[in-house]
Amino acid sequence: MSLLAFERVACARAGRLLFDALNLAIRAGEVVHVTGPNGCGKSSLLRLAAGLLTPSAGRIDRGATLALADGALALDLERTLGEALGWWARLDGGEGRLADALEAFGLTRLAPVPVRLLSTGQARRARLARVVASGARLWLLDEPLSGLDTDGAARLEAAIAVHRADGGGVLAASHVALGGAWRELALGR
Repeated sequence: MSLLAFERVACARAGRLLFDALNLAIRAGEVVHVTGPNGCGKSSLLRLAAGLLTPSAGRIDRGATLALADGALALDLERTLGEALGWWARLDGGEGRLADALEAFGLTRLAPVPVRLLSTGQARRARLARVVASGARLWLLDEPLSGLDTDGAARLEAAIAVHRADGGGVLAASHVALGGAWRELALGR
C-alpha cells in the first residue's frame, strides 16, 4: 500500500496550470525529491499532498499519517522551545518521541529558550524536529535545507535515514541537491 498516491493530478493556481496528469506513488521506505524552477508548483504539490489544496483534476490517496514542514514555523513564539514542541507532540501523540527529536537536531540545550530568540537555523531545526516528533509515516518537507548549516543538513540526512529504515517515506521539494538516495521528480521542465 502506498503512503501517498497521486493519480492524474492537475494543479492550477491563480488561473495558471502548474502541472497536469501527474502520477506519483510513495511507498514505505521511499524518498522523493521534487525539483524544478521557481513557480513550477513544487510547494503546491506538497500542499496538495497535505490536503491544504484541492487538485484541479485527478485523485489523491493518503494512506498514512503525514506531517508538513513548510515555510511556516508553526510554533508559539512566546513559549519556550520545549513547551512549543511539547504542545505539538501532545496533539500528535508524540510526547515519547519529543526528547529524541530534540536530540536528533541538536536542540536539547535550547529547550528552555523562548522560540522568538532562536536563530534562523535553530528555528529551521525546530520545524524539522516537530515533524520527527509527530510520528507521521510520511514527511512533507518544503526546502528542508534552507537556513541549515552543514551540521543541520547532516542531522536532517540522518533523521531521514532512520525514518526510512523504520518504513517511513519523505516527499521533499528543494532547489538544492539533497544528500542520500532520492528518487527525483522534475516539474516544469
